[in-house]
Amino acid sequence: MTASRFPLLNPAPRAERVDDPLAETTVGEETLFDGRFMHLVREEIRLPDGAPGRRLFLTHPGAAAIVALYEDGSILLERQWRHPMKRSFWEIPAGKLDPNESELVCAQRELKEECGVAAERWSSLGTLHNAIGYSNEHIAVFLAEGLTEGAQELDDGEWLEVVRVPLEEALAMARDGRITDVKTIVALFWTESKLRGLR
Repeated sequence: MTASRFPLLNPAPRAERVDDPLAETTVGEETLFDGRFMHLVREEIRLPDGAPGRRLFLTHPGAAAIVALYEDGSILLERQWRHPMKRSFWEIPAGKLDPNESELVCAQRELKEECGVAAERWSSLGTLHNAIGYSNEHIAVFLAEGLTEGAQELDDGEWLEVVRVPLEEALAMARDGRITDVKTIVALFWTESKLRGLR
């Protein structure tokens, strides 16, 4: 193997640092668009070398997503139309946080509203940052077990189909491209790792 000029980190530490030499400092901020749950912000910044710069990004309150696991090993998937892509996608249930709402409460509410399902047991699978180049959105992912089915409580204008598929089939869908939604792919593989005792 050819020698590398890059340091080998094993184990690798977390990326965030105290007094990070890569930090950019905000010196001014302007909201360009103030939407119902997303805002477009422009910040004037100072780069690590002191030079001025500008950043444009979307702010988002965050979201929660749920892998709802039945005793037979199947999970819930939703088929939803996503207008920016002009097509439907397979996804796990998910939704944005309401003001002052915890991620777990959001997950419980969204599973009930979208699928009509309640769960006895909840465990955290992790948090992902799905659009770090242009948004501060984060998605907390939960595993829900001990499921009880009831009536859906869809919001006005919300249209989706809910199905059950075996977890192994969902993983195959993520591998072969039938599932391309990032939160769903990550959540499925986190679930697989947890069930195998690797997480």
